[in-house]
Formats: sequence, structure tokens, C-alpha cells
Amino acid sequence: MLYQIKQYLKFLKTSTNQHGVHSPFVFDLVTKCLYNKTIYPDYHKITSYKKQLKHSKQKLQITDLGAGSQKFKSNIRSVSDIAKHVSISTKHAKLLYRLTTYLKPNTILELGTSLGVATQALSLANPEAKITTIEGCPEISKFSKAQFDKRLLGNINVKTGDFSEVIPNLTPTTFDLIFFDGNHTKEATLTYFEMLLPKANNNSVFIFDDIHWSKGMAEAWNTIKNHPSVTVSIDTFFWGIIFFRKEQAKEHFVIRV
Repeated sequence: MLYQIKQYLKFLKTSTNQHGVHSPFVFDLVTKCLYNKTIYPDYHKITSYKKQLKHSKQKLQITDLGAGSQKFKSNIRSVSDIAKHVSISTKHAKLLYRLTTYLKPNTILELGTSLGVATQALSLANPEAKITTIEGCPEISKFSKAQFDKRLLGNINVKTGDFSEVIPNLTPTTFDLIFFDGNHTKEATLTYFEMLLPKANNNSVFIFDDIHWSKGMAEAWNTIKNHPSVTVSIDTFFWGIIFFRKEQAKEHFVIRV
């Protein structure tokens, strides 16, 4: 926690808003998407689902293939506790919704389904998109799939297993949006990034969660944003967002959201 506080203070010193952005593409993204204050009707569904999860008494047997939890010691966890401490926040789910609405990706990949809050936001934002989501824990995967079926979110394909084993067998040749929200370790993040680079197209966006969660994740983010294939990178502190637009000059932005 102390590391994250120090990183956030550094972030505040270097970050800016739309007034410090001179790239037309990034300026539009910030003003029309990141800072978009529209109250979309689908926000109610996102909020309602998160609230339902927080009141659930159901318990799940957790198989943790990632970096492990800083909140839990037991592998038997209630859905409500996962929703409160691990699942994506409502604020960030709404931001993911706006990004999907703005960028209009047709093929989406999510690494780390968890309870499906982010997956639902992706689906609601573009019901026509083909969404593949991978979850390492069988119990969580089964739970989330049942929630998608219950809400008639038919454009979501849930896959269960270790990311490194599932990724090579993915069928879409490219993904327009990939949300990395699973194994929060430096080694795994860089491995999945390299594995999925061939599936990026010129307009793809990769979103990395918790880039300042640990020293290792900060190092992974630094490697990713400096990769030759990456032209635009945006650090929002909680997310790292990258683009591969060849027509864009390579530039890094630190934006308060």
C-alpha cells in the first residue's frame, strides 16, 4: 500500500488534463470519452449488478492462478467480498463502457472475467461485438457465465483455464480491444502482452489494469509503453492504455481521470 501511495503522489505531479494534450486523437479521446459526463441508461444496469453482487451470500471455492490476493487468506470467499475488494469498481466499469462506446471495437478479449462486471459493461456498450473472456478459476467462471445467461448477454464467450494455455487457441485473428485484468505480475503481464501482440491491428487498444499495483507491474508498464509497436500510451494511474496507430507519432501521456 505504501508503494502505491508513493506512486500516486508521483502521478499527481506529472499528470495533466486535456489542456496538456496536443495530439488531436488523444485530445478527442480525453474530452469526448474519458471526460464524457453523459449518464447512459446502461449505467443503471452496471450499478444494479454490482449492488446485487455486494449483497450476495453465495460462497465460491477460489482457484487463484494469478498474483494472489492482498485481501483474502482463505480460498473460500463470498461473492459479496469479491465484489467489494477484487472486482472492478463501478466507476471503472463505466469508463470501460465509455471507451467501448467511443472506439466501437468489434472483437474484444478480456483476461480475467472475475464476477463479470467489466464483461457486462463491454457487452452493453456494444451488443454486436464478439466478446471472449477468460477466467482461470472454474467456480468463478461458472458463476459469471450464469449471470450473463440470466441477463441474456448472448455475445459473450466464456473460456476457463490458464491464460497461457487458452490464448494460443483463440480463433479471432485480431482483437480490436483487449482488457488485461488477470495475473498482476510483471512476468505474466509481459508474457501475455507478447503473446497477444500478433493479434493487434492498427486500431487496436490494449488496456492494462493496476499498472502501479506493485514495482513489478510498474516495470512491466514501462516496458510495454516503450515497445516499438506502441505509438500512443496513456497512464491514468489505475489503467495503462496503449494504441498501435502507425499514423501517430510516438508519445506518452499521463492523464488524470
